[in-house]
Amino acid sequence: MRNPFRAGAAVVVLTAALAACGSSSDGHRGASGAGPSATRAPATTPPAGPGTAASSGPPAPRASEPPKLPTDELTPATGSFTKKQKEYLVDRVPRGIDPAAVLQTGQETCDRLTYLVKADRDVAVGAIVTGEIADAKPAVEHLCTQHRELAKEAARGYADGTYGNKQIRPGRYHDVSPTANCTWQITGANGRSLGSGSAAAGKRAAITLPEAARAFTSTGCYAWLPEGGHG
Repeated sequence: MRNPFRAGAAVVVLTAALAACGSSSDGHRGASGAGPSATRAPATTPPAGPGTAASSGPPAPRASEPPKLPTDELTPATGSFTKKQKEYLVDRVPRGIDPAAVLQTGQETCDRLTYLVKADRDVAVGAIVTGEIADAKPAVEHLCTQHRELAKEAARGYADGTYGNKQIRPGRYHDVSPTANCTWQITGANGRSLGSGSAAAGKRAAITLPEAARAFTSTGCYAWLPEGGHG
């Protein structure tokens, strides 16, 4: 496990990266009409983390989504999209929205991941796990494939929340950017306690989810990443 770092520093890094709107990552800037002046795509609701936390109430009704632009109409005002850019845009562009603006949001996601991973890899993965960087998976799949390992590791992590039964993935995990109120609890059959604990702000902790675990609850720990998740 890597040396501990101050939670405050990680939060500053994450906040700065999420506010950044720098140039597109690794030469994937799209068509010439996709610059900063392009119409921005409407904000989307960040997806739940890779292991969706259990909910105590009925799911909220989903608003009907606007019709999407057909694939053969995915063309920029000027220039053209690459094959990968067009694949990213399929079924992602509402009618009436400039495809170049939607592409720009994906490119900015890649930029933020690139910025974060240079500062702290675990914080970058944690930002995907928690949804702080929304829609990372499609952006990584099509626009910045060099970050595929980040997305793969994030799919095995946990954001704060409560998880049960099939959501439990046995193994060793460490937390990311814990607050002063980071606590966790692991229970087995019939609610029997299998472990619990807490961590101070800036002090990383490690836990083991055993095969017998039936529920896992985390509060104030931000995210848990699998140990041995990368080389």
